[in-house]
Amino acid sequence: MARTGPKKPGLRVLVWLGVIIAALTAVLAGGTLSGQASWAPKLALDLEGGTQMILAPKVEGGSDINEEQLNQAVAIIRQRVDGSGVAEAEISTQSGRNVVVSLPGTPSSQTRDLIQASADMNFRPVLLNGAGAPVPEESRAPEDQLPKPTAEPANSSDINWITPEIYRQFESLDCDNPAQDEQERSDPAKPLVTCEPATDTTPAIKYILGPVEVKGSNIVTSSFQLQQGAQGAVTNDWAVNIQFDDEGTAKFKEVTERLNQFYVAAGGESGTDPKAQFAIVLDDQVISAPRSLAVITDGRPQITGGFTEQTAKTLSDQLRFGALPISFEIQSEQQISATLGGEQLRMGLLAGLIGLLLVVVYSLFQYRALGFVTIASLVVAGILTYLAIAILGWTENYRLSLAGVAGIIVAIGQTADSFIVYFERIRDELREGRGLVSAVENGWKRAKRTVLASKAVNLLAALVLYFVAVGNVRGFAFTLGLTAIADLIVVFMFTHPTLQLLARTRFFGEGHPLSGLDPKRLGAVPLYRGAGRVRTPEDRPAAVRAKNAGAAAEAERRMTIAERRLAEKQEQLAGSSKTAAKENK
Repeated sequence: MARTGPKKPGLRVLVWLGVIIAALTAVLAGGTLSGQASWAPKLALDLEGGTQMILAPKVEGGSDINEEQLNQAVAIIRQRVDGSGVAEAEISTQSGRNVVVSLPGTPSSQTRDLIQASADMNFRPVLLNGAGAPVPEESRAPEDQLPKPTAEPANSSDINWITPEIYRQFESLDCDNPAQDEQERSDPAKPLVTCEPATDTTPAIKYILGPVEVKGSNIVTSSFQLQQGAQGAVTNDWAVNIQFDDEGTAKFKEVTERLNQFYVAAGGESGTDPKAQFAIVLDDQVISAPRSLAVITDGRPQITGGFTEQTAKTLSDQLRFGALPISFEIQSEQQISATLGGEQLRMGLLAGLIGLLLVVVYSLFQYRALGFVTIASLVVAGILTYLAIAILGWTENYRLSLAGVAGIIVAIGQTADSFIVYFERIRDELREGRGLVSAVENGWKRAKRTVLASKAVNLLAALVLYFVAVGNVRGFAFTLGLTAIADLIVVFMFTHPTLQLLARTRFFGEGHPLSGLDPKRLGAVPLYRGAGRVRTPEDRPAAVRAKNAGAAAEAERRMTIAERRLAEKQEQLAGSSKTAAKENK
């Protein structure tokens, strides 16, 4: 039967590694050609500069802000910034009164609005809606046709909340020019006249909303995902999921029972009754007003309808981080230069190059030609890390700070450690008398356990540091963990397969003096003769020869005893034969 194993062990793994690198390169190239990505990694605030915003608090009722409120505001703004994908932002307090937010680059309008938005998140039922433009004066309702309450409102959806004054405010509201219609903070127990701003796909809409029924603080979390169809298949439509706490679940169930009655009475999907809508209000502005299509009893509603991935993510972030206890306004905004600048970056890169050069020199001095495997492995690890950082900068807005550069420099030594452990295991196997092919396989079995344990410790340290730290320290922890993963990929998919191939070459297989596997440098006589060569007992190390000599002596001693017993039996048989012969005579 013919052999089915690979003729060149390790070659297939190297091919797969090449496929992975080519795929990552193709992804980044596609993003660059589309104008969404760049071949260069994004830089953080300390290396690129960015935008600094000073936020002044607006406390309801004009009361003074206390330290606890300010610290809570800083924590939630940091969550909002991190949740929007902006990395390496700096958020601090100023004079115990203002919050200073420094962001790398130029923040988008969505990020700016998300930071500035207050925590006045609540859910109000819709009483009336209309086009965002103000109603011309000649077309406004005459006094005798204005809605007038006939009784005390029975619930938040009761149209008796609409007074003539509120209706006049609704008619005159201009949602196409919201700057002209600044309002003070609303009373949650009273109706609200407000706008839903225009987007790229929808015009501005104005609303009359009933009193607050569910507060934003009742939201546990929110997320966004592709919507599933009736048969469970994933569609191309995006949806936003909300999860309420127990109190919010009970209130939301009560509200949806009422709104669903308006939805059914209006004819379901074909109906247009605005009272079937439930507006999500952030800082007295509607961010979404979906209709209630069913009674929600589990506190897990899903919002659908015309979302893109970006708009779904924005709404999800607003819902998740909409619990800021204070509202803020941008008091000033200015561009700031890099706090460290290009000179410090050059010095950091120079330090990394010096460290890399020292590793190269040591590898070549200690391992001769085998050191080139270390150099090639470091190059592959560097390529994988660079591609990962560039792609993460495009997809997750990850930014490389000087602390992150320090994490990459530290990883050079940690990556070299993995190769040294492996090489020394191979040398130990050779000293025990094995051939190079066998030494590579047995050395790998022993070395990979050590490498996996070492990288597990590195990853654990990086994870702990990432979750307990803030700011630049998180950048250091992230790059440290990223390079540890890259190191594992390189050791398993490049270093070991490469040595499997090199072990079958004449240069390394015969222990050339420049190969790094020279028997004399290993402190032993020639350990192997290469393909087709026979190794004599004299070629073995002294320790091995001594061990074999002892075993031979023991074997000889045991054979002597056996031979003695055999001789005794033979003598007995011979004596018996002589006695029988005499009797016959």
